[in-house]
Amino acid sequence: MSLPQLGRLCLLARPPHGVPRLAVLLLPFWAGAHCPCQDPALCQPITQHRDFEVFVFDVGNKTWKFYDWSQITTVVIFGKYDPELMCYAHSHGARVVLKGDAPLKDITDPIFRASWIAQKVKLAKTQYMDGINIDIEQEANCLSPEYYALTTLVKETTDSFHREIKGSQVTFDVTWSPKCKDRCYNYAGIADACDFLFVMSYDEQSQVLSECIAAANAPYKETLTGYDDYIKIGISPNKLVMGVPWYGYDYTCLNLLEDCVCTIPKVPSWRASCGITSGRQVPYKIIMKQVNSSISGSHWDKDQQASYYNYKDSSGHFHQVWYDNPQSISLKAAYIQKHGLRGIGMWHANCLDYSGDAVAKQQTEEMWKVLKPKL
Repeated sequence: MSLPQLGRLCLLARPPHGVPRLAVLLLPFWAGAHCPCQDPALCQPITQHRDFEVFVFDVGNKTWKFYDWSQITTVVIFGKYDPELMCYAHSHGARVVLKGDAPLKDITDPIFRASWIAQKVKLAKTQYMDGINIDIEQEANCLSPEYYALTTLVKETTDSFHREIKGSQVTFDVTWSPKCKDRCYNYAGIADACDFLFVMSYDEQSQVLSECIAAANAPYKETLTGYDDYIKIGISPNKLVMGVPWYGYDYTCLNLLEDCVCTIPKVPSWRASCGITSGRQVPYKIIMKQVNSSISGSHWDKDQQASYYNYKDSSGHFHQVWYDNPQSISLKAAYIQKHGLRGIGMWHANCLDYSGDAVAKQQTEEMWKVLKPKL
């Protein structure tokens, strides 16, 4: 810190009653003393903005050491905060950001919003983090008080983080389609209020209004139509990051027909008669271990542009598993460059096998490789 900066701090610092002015002046140095990194410079916020975002969600444990850090730009911490991860990410020029969630019923209160934002900024500073990913995922009625308050929350959060943490990033997670498929938000307003949107292009079977059968987690046509619709409502493609699933769904079939159609139970999901609640999520690493021992082997569905296989469990029940792989992801990722999207990301990075097994290593490398933009 230069002498002029020190002088400016002396003039501006107004210590609370009973706290010496020198103590307030030295706060930046005290904070630096608590840096968990071997190199204190790694506790500085990341200020560089990349042309192409690779947006990674991490849910815990130490598998992050094996991620492809040559392309990661942002890591969202959905698990327990790990200072070692923060230091490592910063050493590769990648941001580490908080998860932000709040009850929709509370955000209409300006006092609640101010307190919530202040707490998040303080936590980010304490943990030397670079921003926040707001993940609400609660249903709001169109034009309701919560609908407008959510947009205000995002704007106030963005303004506060940008002011308090240099180079910080504020993002918001949205469903795969803006047409109120799962929830109604002011998508265009929220996009304007933050740095960009992470589009969760998965769980698209959450509302099945037709026959209840197992289907792709993120079918090709529906997925890309979702991005077309976001752009049509006035959101810049540069404000959209494509989210892809590194997991699939395992459905127990009521009947497995000869044409590989798996009928599933009618379990209400949101406002529909059946959907993803009829199945269970399975990470890609488990799928890759199971597919070779399945009764069908991997099949490709030309209409949905996705893979699936069938197996029989120990109780004699037939199952059908739908999943994305490098082939299906690469087809959707081609849209990114063609339409100028901000980047790509996944839910979530821990779904891959980082054990070091030769076959698993190749499968994992292929999933990371498909994220790279084709030049």
